[in-house]
Amino acid sequence: MDATTIRARSPQNLDAAQFRRAMGQFATGVTVITFEHEGRPAGMTANAFMSLSVDPPMILVSVRAQARFAQSIACGDRFGVSFLTHDQEALSRHFGGQPRADLDDPFEHADGVPVVRAALVQIAARAQAIHRGGDHLIYTADVQTLRESDGPPLLFHGGKYRQIVAHDPLQCWRDCVQ
Repeated sequence: MDATTIRARSPQNLDAAQFRRAMGQFATGVTVITFEHEGRPAGMTANAFMSLSVDPPMILVSVRAQARFAQSIACGDRFGVSFLTHDQEALSRHFGGQPRADLDDPFEHADGVPVVRAALVQIAARAQAIHRGGDHLIYTADVQTLRESDGPPLLFHGGKYRQIVAHDPLQCWRDCVQ
């Protein structure tokens, strides 16, 4: 395995492209953050999402400070988070900056908040606090509604969309023995 080491005396010396590439090695699920923008449902693809607390149920999302979301959501405002399924890559691309005019309306509502229809998980949340983190804003939010279904998630790793492939352990054992 070829390894590359980043040594920086200060954050200004860190190569941004190499840092981004290295962070891309962390596999994540794909979410669409949904919200009302100028009276209409809107969304943005994000993988900077995590559960923050179980008691009380809280989440954290991080978005670019220049994003429409950041211009639309203040403390106390509500928004949605939808975990995409393995067959919703087109939606991820659409909300990630590659819009498709032929896309059917992907929204439904959970407790009055727009979410992605047929998503693996749909969350309605209320922004509790907003913190600056470099060129991003970090939102902590209280979960108000949670819907979940079953199925394989859409993943992102190394700059590409991925899927989980389950292997039959018994078949793997048989293949190794032969």
